Amino acid sequence: MQTDRHLLQNQQVFQDFSPADIEILQGFLKPVNFAAQVVVLQQGHSERNMFFLLTGQAELCRHGLSLGLLESGQYFGELALIAGRPRSASVKALTPLHTLCLDLPAFEALQEQYPRLALRLQSALIARLGLQLNHMTDNYGKLLQERSLPRQQLIQVTLPTEQRRVTTGVLAGDVLPASYQDAPVVAALLNRKLVSLNTPLMSDLQLAPLTTLDWEGDRVYRHSVSLLMLEAAYRLQPDIKLQSMLSVGHLHWFSSNRPVSDLLPDLMAEITALCARRVIFRHEQWAIEEAMRYFEQNQRPEVLDLLAGTHNSTVSLASCGDYYVLSTGPLVPDSGYIQPPVLHARPDGLVLQTSAAAPPVEQLEAYAQVMAEHVRWQHSLGIQSVGAFNQACLDSRIDQLIRVAEGFHEKRLGQIADAITASQGQLRVICIAGPSSSGKSTFIQRLSTQLMVNGLEPLTLSLDDYYRNRDETPRDADGELDFECLEALNLPLLHQHLRALLAGDAVATARFDFIQGRSQPEGGGVLQLKPQSILLLEGIHGLNPALLDAQVPEERLFRIFIQPMVSLALDSNMRINPSDLRLLRRIVRDRHQRATAAADSILRWKSVRQGEQKYIFPFVKEAHVIFDSALIYELGVLKIYAERYLLEVPRAHPAFATASRLLQLLRLFVSLYPNAVPPTSILREFVHVSGV
Repeated sequence: MQTDRHLLQNQQVFQDFSPADIEILQGFLKPVNFAAQVVVLQQGHSERNMFFLLTGQAELCRHGLSLGLLESGQYFGELALIAGRPRSASVKALTPLHTLCLDLPAFEALQEQYPRLALRLQSALIARLGLQLNHMTDNYGKLLQERSLPRQQLIQVTLPTEQRRVTTGVLAGDVLPASYQDAPVVAALLNRKLVSLNTPLMSDLQLAPLTTLDWEGDRVYRHSVSLLMLEAAYRLQPDIKLQSMLSVGHLHWFSSNRPVSDLLPDLMAEITALCARRVIFRHEQWAIEEAMRYFEQNQRPEVLDLLAGTHNSTVSLASCGDYYVLSTGPLVPDSGYIQPPVLHARPDGLVLQTSAAAPPVEQLEAYAQVMAEHVRWQHSLGIQSVGAFNQACLDSRIDQLIRVAEGFHEKRLGQIADAITASQGQLRVICIAGPSSSGKSTFIQRLSTQLMVNGLEPLTLSLDDYYRNRDETPRDADGELDFECLEALNLPLLHQHLRALLAGDAVATARFDFIQGRSQPEGGGVLQLKPQSILLLEGIHGLNPALLDAQVPEERLFRIFIQPMVSLALDSNMRINPSDLRLLRRIVRDRHQRATAAADSILRWKSVRQGEQKYIFPFVKEAHVIFDSALIYELGVLKIYAERYLLEVPRAHPAFATASRLLQLLRLFVSLYPNAVPPTSILREFVHVSGV
């Protein structure tokens, strides 16, 4: 005790305290010893105590970054004791430590029994905090350039419903409501650009809330949830390697380097605990060399490959603890914004469900099978990430990669044609459906070729020619014409024609005049199904059993779903989203073929996706075959066209936020000129090459 008292007198904070005061204080302190390498304090935890370090050496860390050493005569944890704040940093013992601990009950007893001494201790601690703050401010000021300082104390913020004057530097989340239109606000649009809610406002600007009902807001939420799950897994077992594989709405497949089914209860508990503690999501600028060392130490080759090809000196990383991923956009401010997700075990990993509105995982098992096949193929090529793809381009391996990718498509088309042919005439109608910009037209042409190779005669019929007259078209909840609902089709006419075709009759098919908005019931070509003929029926409702309403026996039907699905990984938290790929295809195609500006294509995309979610994806389970139309190299080609079209989107346009995000995505890819794209490629449906 005498030795501890002597060491306590050497504490910086007690330099002006008398020996009698030290003796009284010591009676309220509890000796605590720590072995080397033990974590004494954990960042984010909220225990109400502080420690006076008598002997030994410890390291102060924040988010895995060393902030310095703590040695004999120093103390730590005072903010948690006095203010009740969560720990802002961790403390790890480098050597055995001998400390004296002052916890909240002891401090309250000191305040009651010796109020003047307690007040003096509290004042001394606060005074030293003030000195530390002044020192930090002086150092920070030296780093600031004059132009970085705010030019005014008050700024004007234009909100959707009002204008407000606020203090310069206030956070976006402090100005916006917690919810908007009955949905939680998860990010903000600052002058039409997507930003985090913890972004400081520094000048006059427009500000709007972004909720989970918004396409971009939902993306922010989903990426935040998946990063939180990766952080929880890393805290439980750092050797587990989870890798994002596929996203379908609110379901996200992750592969794992070992089975994780036994870990799921603990993983769910850790995620729930992190949500309750409101851990902060951060974006940090790292030097490239420092980031590469981190990802090399953590065996993350997909990020290493990407960083190896950059000429930037820094990279932005995101984290909510000790696990880092590439920063690809805003995240929620903290984990309190997140509802604990649902985890589903799989033999090769898990499925993360971020919303109760997601369909049952079992309904999308076919997706998982296609994903596994495509990932195995990518692995055999050695191209599983954007970084590896870029390196293949720089190593002049791209021509071979294109040939193999196109060959993979051709082989799959041949397999589908063989499966149809193997029915020996039983199958008569092939229904083909897929979301916008999946490549259905080229797919049908190439499938027709393969069927002809097998001795069949493919005939095509489009559901677009069976629309009702425009004045008979149903309207949606907003009073707009709903061309995508099943009732917009003249089903009795379609059924009549199908019955006649299956009976072997020659049928003058329908044609729809889109200019006049009128149906021509017999204005199309004449079709007749011969014994070797097979009908290819294409349209948005091709997978919906109600389309044919038992007019065609099930044993004579074959349903195909087509969509770009598996794409390249950026890191463990993110792959290129198939929806983004389809949107980029559509932007390029519609600009070439319909003179539609990128801004207009982006604005229409929300309604396009709503129709897909309602009329296509619920029926994917009806498909006999799923065809993944993604090409491993296509974003390098689309970049040549899409980059310029996206740059044309005005800053004040509502599409600007999405255009900016897509530009950021494209800039990760090496550009590829389209001349090497084969003329029969699905990609030719979207890009135009002069002279080809």
